[in-house]
Amino acid sequence: MEIRVITTNVTKIETGAIILNFFEGAKSLDGDEAILDKALDGAISQLISQGEIKGKLNEITIIHSLGKLPAARVVIAGLAKKQELTVDKIRGVVAEACRLLRKKGVDDVVTVAQGAGVADITMKDAAQAITEGALLGLYSFRRHITKKDEYGEIKRLSIVAKNEVDILPLEQGRDEGKVLAEATKLARDMANEPANYMTPADMARVAEKLAQDHSLKLSVFERDKMQELGMGALLGVAQGSAQLPKFIILSYKGTASDEIDLALVGKGITFDSGGISLKPGRKMEEMKSDMAGGATVMAAISAIAQLKPKINVTAIAPMVENLPGGHALKPGDIVTAMTGKTIEIISTDAEGRLILADAMGYANKIKAKRIVDVATLTGACIVALGDVCTGAFTNNQELVQKVVDAGAKASELIWQMPMYDKYKEQNKSDVADIKNVGSKNAGAITAAQFLAEFAGDTPWVHLDIAGTSMSDKEYNYLAKGATGVPVRTLVNLALAIAQQK
Repeated sequence: MEIRVITTNVTKIETGAIILNFFEGAKSLDGDEAILDKALDGAISQLISQGEIKGKLNEITIIHSLGKLPAARVVIAGLAKKQELTVDKIRGVVAEACRLLRKKGVDDVVTVAQGAGVADITMKDAAQAITEGALLGLYSFRRHITKKDEYGEIKRLSIVAKNEVDILPLEQGRDEGKVLAEATKLARDMANEPANYMTPADMARVAEKLAQDHSLKLSVFERDKMQELGMGALLGVAQGSAQLPKFIILSYKGTASDEIDLALVGKGITFDSGGISLKPGRKMEEMKSDMAGGATVMAAISAIAQLKPKINVTAIAPMVENLPGGHALKPGDIVTAMTGKTIEIISTDAEGRLILADAMGYANKIKAKRIVDVATLTGACIVALGDVCTGAFTNNQELVQKVVDAGAKASELIWQMPMYDKYKEQNKSDVADIKNVGSKNAGAITAAQFLAEFAGDTPWVHLDIAGTSMSDKEYNYLAKGATGVPVRTLVNLALAIAQQK
């Protein structure tokens, strides 16, 4: 979809629909709303007086112009109470309006700069929210559906600038929003693909294209290199599958320094059957998205490379398939991680932390100054936080606060969980340095405590996205399926760290 910024008289625009806004409790129309109301012979104000338009959040009212305007429709989008407006509400209402208009066969849409000037929302903020809302709200994954879509696509969205001064900030917001939304859509695409179309080798091919398109440095370690580095935990998980593991490293260099300011580590289990500790069959098909963490860090670094902050970032994505083959890892086995630490396997279905152990060991080997890992790690995190918040675990309060703030800016909610030393006791093994599963209690925390052993003294944050990586319904700018959370958070974090350097 083309997204452009224009300056024009709204009464002269020839388009399928013009989206205006209306706040709950507003007593009168002003600006473009008043101008278009007059052109429509008072139709908008009449609907308001009749109570059909209330301004409730996401209330979408379509008014057909019937030839009174060059635009075929005027859409009134409710933004709730003015004093409670946020950029996330703008994202959501634009997504809802665009989805409805697509179903009506509209392919060209014009919108005012929704919310600009209200509640400290700038022109740039408004344009970014509009862009993200439209692109993410109209997302669908139809690659394997042969039947033609019932609805067409919106081909163009125009944001109206009131004057020449507003054009630059609107374009800046549009450009940044597009980069973030396209990266999020990439992560969604990867996680939505079935496991036979997104194997470790396929993930490596995606990384190769990203490296070419965005001038990133790429290394892909094969099994022999992983053996040389002593990645016994990762290789242990991979040994049950005929799919060969891939260890993907994408690097963005935004400064002259060789220091790695931030390592983004993503869990990449391209399909998780549970291994010998086989999962129940019900909903096992959803385990195609157990590589969402890997997809997230790859997509995030592609966006970072386009925004060009002065920071050095490396994305590390270990990619394996977890199957119960004849060579598969067994409960009771002991593997040795890259750090030399031995791990007793209690459950082969606690495999994500094993591949992350070696990935984080590698991040420390290359002396990353900060590590943030992203993983669909535990069902326990879903029990604790549902699908609303990502769980955050850390050994460094300053870094986790930066992550939480970056999430808040993206409206990707993050909640910090406790990491008291008492929880470590559950991971003690009688036959190895550590075991990969504690008791049934506090499972998300004990999993994080396992990872903490491999973070060492490096400032580190673990993001458990088990609940937030997928959505079971279409809502606002979330489509059913993969969400792409927390791509925008990671990009915001890199930008924030770069600004503070």
